[in-house]
Amino acid sequence: MSGPHHPHWGAEALWQCLEPLLPGLSVEVLARAESTNTLLLERARAMSGQPDAPITRPGDLSAAAPDARTPLGRRSADVQPCLLVVEQQTRGRGRLGRGWTASAGASLTFSLALPLAPVEWSGLSLAVGLALAEALDPVADTGSDARPRIGQDAAASPPALPRIGLKWPNDLWLVEGPGRGRKLGGILIETVSVGQRRMCVIGVGLNVLPQPHEGLTHGYACLQEFDPGASAPAALACVAEPLVRAVLAFQTFGFAPLVAAYGRRDLLRGQPVSTTLSEAAEGVAEGVDEHGVLRVRCGGLHRIVGGEVSVRLRGEAD
Repeated sequence: MSGPHHPHWGAEALWQCLEPLLPGLSVEVLARAESTNTLLLERARAMSGQPDAPITRPGDLSAAAPDARTPLGRRSADVQPCLLVVEQQTRGRGRLGRGWTASAGASLTFSLALPLAPVEWSGLSLAVGLALAEALDPVADTGSDARPRIGQDAAASPPALPRIGLKWPNDLWLVEGPGRGRKLGGILIETVSVGQRRMCVIGVGLNVLPQPHEGLTHGYACLQEFDPGASAPAALACVAEPLVRAVLAFQTFGFAPLVAAYGRRDLLRGQPVSTTLSEAAEGVAEGVDEHGVLRVRCGGLHRIVGGEVSVRLRGEAD
């Protein structure tokens, strides 16, 4: 474990829990930084000896094949995993270059960097979103091992329907009805080559406490709306291990085993949607397939791949 000592974050307990899953892991907590993703990507580039190495989304790997050489005799330890938490992120980034508003104490912003080599990258952001949603709101799983929410009495009976929905490809929403809700969190996944390996950086932003949100297109939701005791450290403790386990499982099995679980939280399924894809400008979302590809019915059935287009519920502003 490295970085300043922040006992209220439980960094040492997190490290003890996660290091057996990710040997060599470091856990760091910073008071302030521009972007956790940017910081970890810059470190990876420096370690590779290629400060200008292209950063790609998981679906765009062919544009940046890893260099067969590892410059300056660098070792495999240079791609050891890191969980980086920032209490105040000043220039957070979302998908398609959008900004992410985050305030100290009111938001949880962190990134997990690790070397990853899945058989197929498609669907990773969906697997990450599902892991976060089920950790924070484990009510869609009807199994007996469902865990209580943050601060919830384990003996309490969970509600029958999920409160947290997933909006393809990388958003968590607080559900208010079929196809309706407000944005609770977002995911940004980027990759960069380090020698012959690819470093994956998974950035997560979650709204925890109420804060001013004028002008936000998708509205604003926070964890305290359904968990009055929520805090950023408690939310991190809740999601960290499920996230790591989900990413490791994805590396082995891909997205296919998660299709049904994702479908239970799919905010778009059965809803009229608009896309920026010319042949499917408007249609009805019909869920995702085993690759995490969104299917939209517009005359025929169109497959929309993450990273290609922006999808929004019909009537939702840009």
